[in-house]
Amino acid sequence: MKKQLGRSKISVGLFVTCLVDIFRPTVGFAAVKLLKDAGCEVTVPTSQTCCGQPTYNSGDLKSSKAIAKQVINTFENFDAVVAPSGSCGGMIKRHYPELFADEKEWKKRSEALSEKTYELVSFLTDELNVASVKAKFKGSVTYHDSCSGLRELGVMEQPRNLLRTVEGLNFKELTNADVCCGFGGVFCIKYSDISTRMVQDKIVAVADTGAKTLLAGDMGCLLNIAGRLTREGYNIKARHVAEILSGMADRPAIGHSKTNTKS
Repeated sequence: MKKQLGRSKISVGLFVTCLVDIFRPTVGFAAVKLLKDAGCEVTVPTSQTCCGQPTYNSGDLKSSKAIAKQVINTFENFDAVVAPSGSCGGMIKRHYPELFADEKEWKKRSEALSEKTYELVSFLTDELNVASVKAKFKGSVTYHDSCSGLRELGVMEQPRNLLRTVEGLNFKELTNADVCCGFGGVFCIKYSDISTRMVQDKIVAVADTGAKTLLAGDMGCLLNIAGRLTREGYNIKARHVAEILSGMADRPAIGHSKTNTKS
């Protein structure tokens, strides 16, 4: 990871993601705080849009390329590109070079961006050597591993290691934490019955831990699981892991309803 000439800090372009921007801006603020606390110079480009994953998963490669080019133009001059999402991070890091396999110039630029793109928590731990946080959280939590973060970017132990340094937090491991929640972007729309069964299995596993808060690193997973928890009446909150690690867990939880009754 190379610093720009004349800069004493690593310049980070924060890829906020669509879901964070629309549904949970607090996660973006939490990401900025974590990065600044780690000594980074953080910029949130206002020209950023979607990473292109929905069109890519739907087979619309023409639109995906147009979106990817816009992202590359926006972020390629930063030392690092960081996303509070394994899904979006995986799209940029793993699939952009595949998109431009037959376009020499854009392939080179996409590979350069890929090399410096990271998921938020893995960037903090693996690149910046952050071993602990100064946050406090009183309560029990469990953690769901998103498919993209785990399988495409190798994010697994990093969030768990940092969570164990949060004062007052009681971590409870989730059975089959690495099993998909059923969201999968357009999968939950195309195969809604299968998706519903998968998320139902997931919330039962979450409830079985006895934890009162579910954490994850991807808003797609969190919205899907939180929605099911609410509909089934479970009194279990859902939060992005960045909110806990940054000490910004004082906002209402994702999709949480006071009318929930199950524990």
